[in-house]
Amino acid sequence: MQRRPLTGAARHRQSWRVGPTAGPSPGIRLLSKALEKTYDGIIIGAGHHGLILGSYLARAGLDVLLVERRLTYGGGLCTREVTLPGFYHNLHSINHFHISETPWFKDLNLDERVTYITPRYEFGQAHHDGSALVLGRDLEESVANIARFSKKDAATFREWNRKAEKITAQIFLPERYAEPLPKEEREALLSQTALGREFLDVSNRQPIDVVRELFENEHVQLLFLFKVSLFGTWLVDTLSKTSPMGSVIRAFDLESGYQLCQGGSFNLARALMESFIAAGGTFQPQVNIDRIVIENGRAAGIELADGRIVRAKQFVASTLDVHQTFETLVGREQLPAAFLNKLDGFQYTAWSLFGLHLALNESPRFKAEKFDPNINRSLKWSIGAESMEDLFSEHQDVQAGRVPKLVQFGSGPLSLLDPTQAPPGKHTTYCWHVMPLDPDLGRQSYDTFKEEFSDKIIECFARYCPNMTSKNILGRYVYTGREYVQEMINMRGGDIFMGAFNAEQVMYNHFGYRSSIPNLYNAGSAGHPGGAISGGAGYISANVIASDLALKPWWTPWDARAALEQLPQLERGAA
Repeated sequence: MQRRPLTGAARHRQSWRVGPTAGPSPGIRLLSKALEKTYDGIIIGAGHHGLILGSYLARAGLDVLLVERRLTYGGGLCTREVTLPGFYHNLHSINHFHISETPWFKDLNLDERVTYITPRYEFGQAHHDGSALVLGRDLEESVANIARFSKKDAATFREWNRKAEKITAQIFLPERYAEPLPKEEREALLSQTALGREFLDVSNRQPIDVVRELFENEHVQLLFLFKVSLFGTWLVDTLSKTSPMGSVIRAFDLESGYQLCQGGSFNLARALMESFIAAGGTFQPQVNIDRIVIENGRAAGIELADGRIVRAKQFVASTLDVHQTFETLVGREQLPAAFLNKLDGFQYTAWSLFGLHLALNESPRFKAEKFDPNINRSLKWSIGAESMEDLFSEHQDVQAGRVPKLVQFGSGPLSLLDPTQAPPGKHTTYCWHVMPLDPDLGRQSYDTFKEEFSDKIIECFARYCPNMTSKNILGRYVYTGREYVQEMINMRGGDIFMGAFNAEQVMYNHFGYRSSIPNLYNAGSAGHPGGAISGGAGYISANVIASDLALKPWWTPWDARAALEQLPQLERGAA
């Protein structure tokens, strides 16, 4: 879905004025003295990208101010007791891809502040016939599980896993945390090796076509599409014409994968904030910004809703969505035509999520545990779709703005893998269902719809897990796009990624980190590698800003060019 230029910038600015500090009486200053001084740099937005960026630059010796509209911080790293006391629910981000192995996690020594759990079994899919397909970290175990459905598919997976593990380690992950190379240069480097050429070939094809051509069994196809998709939202990036970042490779590697933040996702935000403060950074919540100050054609600070200006000598970086940053806080009149064209062409994901969070007596137990008991402990479950036709039916309903007729959702056994997320002996789980932001409900009220659709989800859950009865469910909390866009105004239109994952605006075509205004940077999810909890944009922005300011980095930035130039040597060594 392409968004055209927004109107009424003053109306949108009100979103930054809402809160306890809005509309103070004349002469009364309710904000901290932290806003009375000048800084080397100001970062807008205390989500994980802002916290990572701030930690790097503060440790590099800059005096950095991090401001946040809300009282809390962490953005999508949000864990709350929304059902009953002691039951911790991750309302946005739950599963984090390969986080403990990212460069920023290691550079900031976050393992001293937060613990990540790497489950042995990562993906599970149960079926009405009592069977289940489970993929884990062990190759032989996963191949054997696939072979129960198709020996041919098991052999195919073994072959592709061998290639995918190399591609992930040598290409996909190094590129994920480096500023993308120009398309021509990147493709020339990749074309020097057989592995690189194979990666280019698969990346230039529609992911769903790759999966359907390689595998013959429909259950196998369904689980691999679930594995490719982000957060189990099925077709978010499987129907894109290509996958230039190589996301389709995630379907075949086992050594990298999703992890769970112990105690809840907010603990990663807490660890990052501790790192930022320890580095000498300054955090100020409840800051209502009226505009980004542009003086002599350069970003020079921020102006608050009460008229005060906080100045930045060297940079201003925003982690907000691009329209809020450049249209609301900068203004179209200060942007050149070429940049406005890029802004106007920016696309958002055309659906939102219906979230149901449950407090339970016992964790869900599948009928299919008789076929494979490990289904109960798989980190991510695909529930409800039995065929490719089911999958496309749901997708078509969402595209048309309808409530899906088929109930199909992603879930997982959070407290079974991490007991700290529930009281002793009790459990939590969640259900994420793709949904239009404003579905056609006829005359039905939205509150009634939420309760009735939650009932349908639980009924579907119970068909696979007989213990998912009203007696087992102690509490439930519904959190849909309508709620989270009010709290997380970055998630424009219900887009949890703050920008569509498609070939038109990833890798070579991402929004960029530098803007048309000197000293003003985009450090948020519109930059490569995009939305979700990756830390990539914050980390890469730190490298970009440090380079522009001629700072000597205390860390070793990842370099995509160096990684791709090593491919021929690695290929010769493996021969």
